[in-house]
Amino acid sequence: MKKLPLALVVAAVLAIPVPSFAQTDALRLKTVVIDAGHGGKDAGCVSKDKKTYEKDIVLDIATRLQKKISAAYKDVNAIMTRSDDHFVELEQRAVIANKANANLFISIHVNAAKTGTTARGYSVHVLGQSQRAGNDLYSKNLDLVKRENSVILLEDNYETKYQGFDPNDPQSSIIFSLMQNAHLTASLTFADDVAQAMKDGPIKKSRGVSQDPFWVLWRTAMPAVLIEVGFMTNPDDLETIRSEEGREGIADSIFKAFCVFKTRYDGEDKAAEAVSAPVETTPAEEAQPAPANTDEPLYGIQILAIGKKMDPADPFFHGYKALELQAGKLYKYIICTDSKLSNVKKSFAKVQQIFKDSYLVKVTDGLSAPVR
Repeated sequence: MKKLPLALVVAAVLAIPVPSFAQTDALRLKTVVIDAGHGGKDAGCVSKDKKTYEKDIVLDIATRLQKKISAAYKDVNAIMTRSDDHFVELEQRAVIANKANANLFISIHVNAAKTGTTARGYSVHVLGQSQRAGNDLYSKNLDLVKRENSVILLEDNYETKYQGFDPNDPQSSIIFSLMQNAHLTASLTFADDVAQAMKDGPIKKSRGVSQDPFWVLWRTAMPAVLIEVGFMTNPDDLETIRSEEGREGIADSIFKAFCVFKTRYDGEDKAAEAVSAPVETTPAEEAQPAPANTDEPLYGIQILAIGKKMDPADPFFHGYKALELQAGKLYKYIICTDSKLSNVKKSFAKVQQIFKDSYLVKVTDGLSAPVR
């Protein structure tokens, strides 16, 4: 089939209805969908000796995780996208989660390096655009994204189903920037929970949390993460994931992260959740440190309110230095602070390209309020 022009791809994507539904028990995490990547005719990564397939490893880990959640939380419906070795289309994985009105989506995979055996460790991914071109991490993540998204090439009539999306063409990922990710904050929070919990697991090397354009995450209408539990191409990681003890330890780490997230989810104010997915930009000179407390009001741009303390160096901030305010259980983060509102307004348009739900605030006595 002839490849569709990018303009038609964009138009088709914008015409796709986005799953939208109100939770009936909004303050409780009632349903989690666990996605074992690949399956059936899609083996995923394969070990050099051809004895270990990604599809088998992730199904084993996902099954262990599902059993742990079901045993610990009788009120949680833990759904598997596949419970045996069969092929599930990429689009269908998100459909399963959306139809179940899931509160969380966890996709489990195994990584692989294109060359060499030194790359190792786990990584956690949420929806977004990969980091700046020219960066070594960007190049490696782009290879990972292309490999995971290329699963669609195994599907019948994929050209029509995915509106001409080509997983081998980096420009096709522009479609991922066209839809707001209303669950970015919660996704980042759970991703950080997973990254921290897995440090105590059998594979201790962390490759961090990053935002990348995975199709399976893009179509989910809930907080969603994709976990690469280790490298099939690294001898130490491979030995770990081949062992029952290793797979049990990985599942247990993800389960511990789920417990932390559920506790927070069940008691956290949902009004703080909506933050847009960042787009590519370079903040440069507009990043400003927070000045010392004074009696004079301070103006700035609030970009995030979340029920956890963020690391100032977190990639989420895109290099901006943020003023942190605590309001009850929430931490508010404000950038481009200045004593003059006019100076802050000069930065607002550019900041909104990155943080689409940001807004101007006035800070007085440690409290922020929107500028009307």
